[in-house]
Amino acid sequence: RFDDTNPEKEEQEYVDAIIEMVHWLGFDWTAHGHSHLYFASNYFDFMYRAAEALIGAGLAYVDEQSAEQMRSSRGDFNTPGTPSPFRGRTPAENLARFREMRDGLHADGAMVLRAKIDLASPNINLRDPALYRIKHATHHNTGDRWCIYPMYTYAHPIEDALERITHSFCTLEFEDQRPFYDWLLENLTTLGLLSQPLPRQYEFGRLNLTSVMTSKRKLKSMVDEGIVQGWDDPRMPTLAGMRRRGYTPESIRKMAADTGASKTNIWVDYSVLDIA
Repeated sequence: RFDDTNPEKEEQEYVDAIIEMVHWLGFDWTAHGHSHLYFASNYFDFMYRAAEALIGAGLAYVDEQSAEQMRSSRGDFNTPGTPSPFRGRTPAENLARFREMRDGLHADGAMVLRAKIDLASPNINLRDPALYRIKHATHHNTGDRWCIYPMYTYAHPIEDALERITHSFCTLEFEDQRPFYDWLLENLTTLGLLSQPLPRQYEFGRLNLTSVMTSKRKLKSMVDEGIVQGWDDPRMPTLAGMRRRGYTPESIRKMAADTGASKTNIWVDYSVLDIA
């Protein structure tokens, strides 16, 4: 699945490159005659209806504070959050404002839709997290149809539920997000938008390669600044780069299979690819 919730960071060339690399590794999305190639953007209509349902149930509200104001009012590990001055709006008022966001009547950053959960929760991720933000940007899949886009943490559990995922695997940094994952799915089920059984999130450790930079942000800066010739430069630790360097799909699959998964982050020497 492509989690294309941010139009400013998604481009068709990335989609095409990922599809090409998955095929190169020997995999496909087709099973029993059906394609299982999904995009988060395919569910934008449902996600919007779900947001309106949360607003109607008093579980979400439109906040017009600045990003800095929201950060400071969220508190920290020793201090509970303080309510937004917009938190007490009625569902009808919030729904009207949310539809104004949808209709493009407000500028980027002017307001966001937030869940109404628990500002005193020891888990800061439950202190009214953002669900939708305004972005007047063209999306590679939906074009200019939307000017509001769901946050990844809101979209991800909905995608899992709609695709009937049973075990949703992610890396350890998302462990603190699991309570929100469950909160959202349970409430959407109560509101009649989803049905049991619901997916469950499970976390595992990240596989790191020694002496290799794997940060997408840093690798992208190398491409953008012309330090390397592109994502498929043989010096890049990308699948496209590794293919040009001479690694085989079999060696990469073997490394992943031999390493397995762990509940802790692990390090593997890059040289295992040379002998795989």
